[in-house]
This record gives sequence, C-alpha cells and structure tokens, in this order.
Amino acid sequence: MILVLGDSLSAEYGLKRGSGWVGLLGQRLSQERIPASIVNASISGETTSGGRSRLASLLLQHRPTHLIIELGGNDAMRGLPLSMTLDNLDQMTQTAQASGTKVLLIGMQVPPNYGADYSQAFAASFVTISRKRKTALVPFLLHGVADRPDAEQWFQADRIHPREEAQSRLLDNVWPALKKLLP
Repeated sequence: MILVLGDSLSAEYGLKRGSGWVGLLGQRLSQERIPASIVNASISGETTSGGRSRLASLLLQHRPTHLIIELGGNDAMRGLPLSMTLDNLDQMTQTAQASGTKVLLIGMQVPPNYGADYSQAFAASFVTISRKRKTALVPFLLHGVADRPDAEQWFQADRIHPREEAQSRLLDNVWPALKKLLP
C-alpha cells in the first residue's frame, strides 16, 4: 500500500476527482500489473508541520509499505523558517522508516522572486534529507511544467496549480523513482 502525504499539488486542487497525478498513479499501477493500492492523504494548504503531526496516525491506520512525501511548498509560500521545514521532513522520513516504510521524497522549487540564496537552499533541502536518510528522491515535481518556456499554459489561473493536462507529466516525474522501490 502506498500512502501519499502531500499538499494541493497531490490533492487534485481545481481538478476533477481522479485526474490528478495520484489518480493517474493508480491507473499506472494497474496497467503495470503492480498489486498496490493508494491512500491519498493529501490536503490543500498542508505544511510539513501538518504532515508531521498527522503521519504517525496515518502509518498506524494504513500500514503502508511505501510513503510519498510531497510537502514543503506551502512552508516556503508562508515564509516559514527553512530549518523547520528540514526538521519536519527529516522527522517524517525517520518515523516512516522506523515503521519499515520505504520513503520517496518529492522536491519542490520556489519562484525566483524568493531570492537566489533562499531558492537554492530550499531546493537543496530535499536533496539533503534524501541523502541523510537514504531515501528515493524526485528533485522537482513540476519539472517539465513550471520550467517550460510556455509554463503559463500548463497552470490554472492562480499560476500555482497545474492544469489537468500537466498531471501526466507530474506522474512521469514520480514514476521512475517510485517504480524502483516497488516489488
């Protein structure tokens, strides 16, 4: 069983149910004949603190073999200290691994208006935790969407949440790292 702990990017914000990358992941698992179910515990607006506070009970309730952590973007948008985000990601990873759960950490990047130093440190935080805890890593969930020359076409009007047409690309970013973890 795969547990997805994410924010609005995984919770299908502004999309019809089942059309987000997590819903598409279920279809991919079926196509590949991989017998795994998915619980999407993602919540729009979720921060790493919120994910950390919910994780222990989710692990007890669902007993996943795999955990996908897609959190951190809202921490940056709220200006929360990077040290707090790092600590929360580290603690979530440790908690999951202690229960025997394999972790896939999904990284995020922030827009350049946050400043080069912060942007680089934020993106590097996911790599740091992944290396420290020896987890699988997707460096940037929105690769091939947010970094395209025509990126605005791939986002909803808020320019934060990818449109339905971009969701298969998000899945394509996640799939190679996840597939390596699956039996």
